Amino acid sequence: MRKVKKTIGIVSLGCDKNRVDTEIMITYLQNSGYALTSDPARADVIIINTCAFIESARKEAISSIEEMLAYKKSGRCEKIIVTGCMPQKYLPQLKSEFPEVDAFMGISQYPEIDGIIDKVYASKKQLVFVGEPNTVPHVQNRVVTTPNHYAYLKIADGCDNYCTFCTIPYIRGRYRSKPIELLMEEAKELVHEGAKELILVAQDVTKYGTDLYNKPTLVELIKRLSRIRDLKWIRLLYCYPENVSQELLDEMVRNNKLCNYLDIPMQHVSNKLLKAMNRHIDKDKQIELIERIKAMPQKIAIRTTFMVGFPGETEEDQQELLEFIKKYKLTHVGFFEYSKEDGTVASKMPGQVPEKVKHSRLLEAVDVADKIAKQNRNGMVGQTVEVVYEGIDYDKELFYGRSQYQAPDVDNLVYFKSKQFVDVGEFYNVKITKNLGDDFKGEVI
Repeated sequence: MRKVKKTIGIVSLGCDKNRVDTEIMITYLQNSGYALTSDPARADVIIINTCAFIESARKEAISSIEEMLAYKKSGRCEKIIVTGCMPQKYLPQLKSEFPEVDAFMGISQYPEIDGIIDKVYASKKQLVFVGEPNTVPHVQNRVVTTPNHYAYLKIADGCDNYCTFCTIPYIRGRYRSKPIELLMEEAKELVHEGAKELILVAQDVTKYGTDLYNKPTLVELIKRLSRIRDLKWIRLLYCYPENVSQELLDEMVRNNKLCNYLDIPMQHVSNKLLKAMNRHIDKDKQIELIERIKAMPQKIAIRTTFMVGFPGETEEDQQELLEFIKKYKLTHVGFFEYSKEDGTVASKMPGQVPEKVKHSRLLEAVDVADKIAKQNRNGMVGQTVEVVYEGIDYDKELFYGRSQYQAPDVDNLVYFKSKQFVDVGEFYNVKITKNLGDDFKGEVI
């Protein structure tokens, strides 16, 4: 066993895909003999894994870098390394703004982290390790930072969709699927370590395999994962609407390990805006998909996100969106304001919507969606759902967890009481007795 080296602190920002990257980096660090700490005040080296998707994410990254640099100026920290999406896209600006940062890493350099730290200590200059994003990093026995009973399985990286508002293809590169054999190896390891739920993530999971196998291979992957004996749930995040096939919906009917949950980012319903966004679907086809899902023999929770304030959006477009939300009553609906991103086609479009108008439309849309969500939750009262127990809320004096209709961190919770002993990570049938507003209350039966 190698002698323990410096103590490393890691700050991980952004989405669940970024979380997996951080977990891969942690695994390489541990395998190389480094100690890890969650307290930056105790770290010799602090690594910040950044997100750069929209302006708010970049502001959070900048703030985190500034906060961590304070530990270098007045504490134990000796070296600061910034990695992830920010260096991949905004390297010149970061180098200029943060000369105190010791090194910048891109998104494909995580397997090199041990050597990079050695080089940082051997040099007095600011170093750069940013290459082309052309791999999907893989490591055996990946460390997970989620609760023991679930884990994220990143099945692909990059994106080929080139929506006109989005920087992801310019940061993460072209779509790259991870081979099924490696995913199966990783999934078996995660389940062996206690994961009962695997959450499949990519920028677009429905496109999985098209680059490796010349056809969509998501359903084949799901079937193979379902053969893992102790795996209870498989959840899909980020299914682009044009790629949600009938084959996938049929598998959802047949396969009781596949959660009845689809995260389908729709962005808008105005045909004019969908075309301007370079979305590969129109309103009628989105409606046809929603109606097919609602006609399925079991309840399917549909999560989606909509953008308000895209260039050229009018009040009529906004009202068209609100009418759609009222009519189709999707389970979970989120919104975000359009962010003008340098280098994107949309940033140069005429008709940029004023910030005040964007914010006003956001509030209006949230208000409409909240009323629909309340109706949906009222409809769940009296039903019995299977819930994975995740913790205790001591203020409420209730246990809490999620059903298959709720993804971690983004959706609501089921609070419940039980006369029997319950164990974290185990599954229980809970009868919903009350709508708590955002969440549910129930009891184990």
